[in-house]
Amino acid sequence: MKAKDDLSGHLLAGGLDGRHLPVAVIGGGQAGLAASYCLSAARVEHIVLERRSIGHEWREKRWDSFSLVTPNYQCLLPGHEYAGPAPDGFMVRDEIVDYLRDYVRKFDPPILEGVEVTLLRHDGQRFELQTSRGTLYADQVVVATGAYQLPRIPRIAERLPGSVFQLHSGDYKNPQQLPEGETLVVGTGQSGCQIAEDLHLAGRKVHLATGTAPRVARFYRGRDCMTWLDEIGHYTKGITEFADQDGTRHKVNHYVTGRDGGRDIDLRAFAREGMQLYGRLSTIEGSTVSFQDDLKRNLDGADAVAEGIKNLIDAYIAEKGLNQPEEPRYTPVWEPGPDVPDRINLYTCNISSVIWCTGFSADYRWIDLPVFNGHGYPTHTRGVTSLPGLYVLGLPWLWTWGSGRFRGIGDDARHLTEQILRNAQLQKRVA
Repeated sequence: MKAKDDLSGHLLAGGLDGRHLPVAVIGGGQAGLAASYCLSAARVEHIVLERRSIGHEWREKRWDSFSLVTPNYQCLLPGHEYAGPAPDGFMVRDEIVDYLRDYVRKFDPPILEGVEVTLLRHDGQRFELQTSRGTLYADQVVVATGAYQLPRIPRIAERLPGSVFQLHSGDYKNPQQLPEGETLVVGTGQSGCQIAEDLHLAGRKVHLATGTAPRVARFYRGRDCMTWLDEIGHYTKGITEFADQDGTRHKVNHYVTGRDGGRDIDLRAFAREGMQLYGRLSTIEGSTVSFQDDLKRNLDGADAVAEGIKNLIDAYIAEKGLNQPEEPRYTPVWEPGPDVPDRINLYTCNISSVIWCTGFSADYRWIDLPVFNGHGYPTHTRGVTSLPGLYVLGLPWLWTWGSGRFRGIGDDARHLTEQILRNAQLQKRVA
């Protein structure tokens, strides 16, 4: 493999201005590192540009108690499968950072940290990358920056009183970060539910505005549900097998947790223990916050998805004739009654903080290339964009459910390496 020392030393030690490489990879997270490993294995000269440092997003944009929701054995970066003592466990935040840093130490990719690409364009013959260390040129480019750069906070947040402390889930660290008083968490995707749980376990009073996110049981019939789904083949099902590809790509993830060895997140149980649940947030007028009358529908919908997954597992067990323990189905432990309010006063409820768990958007403002659809999403087929030589990697549902996770990035990186080699040969023939 090509290591750093095989690249021209002056390229890494000096400026990038005027340099020309066969391939540039933008982003040094798990996607960029996987791409680099595969390119090195194919002996393709390249460089990886990371604007911050290895593991930065995991270290700085996750809360203190964060853990993976997929089992450790599904960490399958190429050449770096999980080999720790807990394959069925769930790595916590700092262990994830160590996993990535160990990957870098293991195969020594040609990576430059602290280099930001501020503009990517094409001059008709090659790609031009304007960076914080000069302008670099490349025949082909892999954009591996992911889809979670810009925190999404609804404009309605501007209507909250100035005395209420607000932050996005990407900036939440721990309960001690918040002022005294109660907290309104908005959103019930994975982050919203896990942060609500974090506050709840710390003894903080939580108000939770729910949404339509589905849930999944952690374990069922003797195994982790994600292990069942892996064996059934769910993780290798390509996006083209779905009728609504755009809808599938943008679905909210099922909420569950890997905390303390993994368990269900049951919002009904939280309500029984004192967490106040509401429907979807509707309006804010001064200190009054209103909610839609859809709490029961949201809870029932999440449970229906979880039970549907169990149906798939039951059918698979029966088809294969597996000897697995029987398990009773879920019975709701709490139901919303007529006393669930549709509006509250923040001051009366002593709510001093709001956490917006409303997701992220990708930031492609630095890319000046005609490859985006009307919603700002890069048009591609398994990472191969409509512009020859430009690729994207690490996006959710780039090809499979695992494409944006440690589970499936390696498969996509290998596929793109094949495309890069094929395109390089085509370029030589044209030249």
